[in-house]
Amino acid sequence: MHIAITGASGFIGSHLVPFLTAGGHRVTRVVRRQPAAGEARWDPARGDLDPAVLRGVDAVVHLSGELISRGWTGAQRRRIRDSRVDSTRLLAETVADMPVDQRPRVLVSASGSNFYGDRGDDAVTEDSGPGEGFMAEVCTAWEAAADAARDAGVRVVHLRTGIVVAAQGGAFGRLLPLAKLGLLGKFGSGTQYWPWISVDDVVGLYAFAVTNEQVAGPLNGSAPNPVTNAELTRALTSALHRPMFPVPVPRLAPSIVLGPQLAGELLFSSIRLLPAKALELGYEFRHPALEPALRALLKR
Repeated sequence: MHIAITGASGFIGSHLVPFLTAGGHRVTRVVRRQPAAGEARWDPARGDLDPAVLRGVDAVVHLSGELISRGWTGAQRRRIRDSRVDSTRLLAETVADMPVDQRPRVLVSASGSNFYGDRGDDAVTEDSGPGEGFMAEVCTAWEAAADAARDAGVRVVHLRTGIVVAAQGGAFGRLLPLAKLGLLGKFGSGTQYWPWISVDDVVGLYAFAVTNEQVAGPLNGSAPNPVTNAELTRALTSALHRPMFPVPVPRLAPSIVLGPQLAGELLFSSIRLLPAKALELGYEFRHPALEPALRALLKR
């Protein structure tokens, strides 16, 4: 297949591109800077995307968006939302306006597990509705921005991804230095569920969504065995042969650094995410359980 990817240089994109090319697919990176070989340019902030970039492309994977781990000032909130919603709408409307025989057949757009908000101990599947909070609102608008493509008959998938477990990079990569120093403890009570997925499986799910025509709508990007924050912390420190810091991280500490809402939604909310659709459609997880995943991934 010929696959166009936005955000190809980001954490997930940098793993997905070599995976797809190794599988025999042709990848075009859609970038905001001056393009090099194998790249094409767009400017989502200006609403600039030449349909020729997508002409003859079989699939689009949309990964670009402002990082959410910075302080949530009013301006940063707008950047977080607009970078996702405006770019997705631009792609969807461009695809929808193209002749049917020239446009991509599928648009796979990133989304987040924060779509569901804080759900406590309740199991969450793709049939669960949206939750409350800033990121839940962002994810809802983000997914709705693809409606033009969906309404035009293009298959659209929203991959609602949790914490991606890898040896470096991403949100999980920020925990590793603390764990290696023996300074990582559970956050608060530690009973909140942290949805996780290995980097191999998030890449595998993106490829699955691109190539499997049965996949449409939301697709939960999580391993089938959810864990709490305390369980994840214990497994990580054990895999690194380091002690788990005995004192829990109080809510106040990250709230001072990140802001109370960001800390609350990203660190202290509970999302017991289950990949019901992926399992139903036959996706086989390479790392279904956390401890073996950590042993395999941290050796790289």
